[in-house]
Amino acid sequence: MSKYAHVRTLILLRHGQTEWNAADRMQGQIDTDLTELGRQQAKEAARELVSRNAIAVHASDLRRAKETAQALGDISDLPIVTDPRLRETSLGDWEGLTHLEVDADYPGARVQWRLDATYTPPGGESKLEVGARSLPVVRELYNERQDWPGRTIILVAHGGLIAALTAALLELPPENWPVLGGLANTSWVQLSSHGPDIDRPGWRLDVWNAAAKVAPDVL
Repeated sequence: MSKYAHVRTLILLRHGQTEWNAADRMQGQIDTDLTELGRQQAKEAARELVSRNAIAVHASDLRRAKETAQALGDISDLPIVTDPRLRETSLGDWEGLTHLEVDADYPGARVQWRLDATYTPPGGESKLEVGARSLPVVRELYNERQDWPGRTIILVAHGGLIAALTAALLELPPENWPVLGGLANTSWVQLSSHGPDIDRPGWRLDVWNAAAKVAPDVL
């Protein structure tokens, strides 16, 4: 038996590019579509990840994540299970605004939001709240998927959610959540659980911001 036979691998994949990404517009939970580039990114990521011995693909129910996940489903024959708990952070009054518009209307707020996991955009939710709503998704899979050890589960979601869920899984103190930076479109995070049970999962961060090819927008 392989020494890794008990290890549960979790890959968190960010969706492909949308027009709003390209325009630096705050999406939050607004339901936007992939661009043609975004669809190509999804196919490239799928070709890379199909070899990871996945047993399940779960996705945010927002279209940009579902379509990205479907590219993986198309070549893996795995069904796509959608879950609204994997939606992006609600940005409240900021949704639909460009970064420059947020900075003009709420001076200094976007910097504070990036540096403080407890900060809540007006009408939105904090990073801590996002971590708290998404963590049960992984715990349920841990409990339900007896075939997970030695295999991989892929969650397709959004940059803010992936950072928050990763920090929650690693049990980082809130003041350290900002150490996990942004993710490029269709970049992914890999974690592995080495612990004995659901209450002591022993999550480790293996990979942050990996991509099928180097993403120029984060260099």
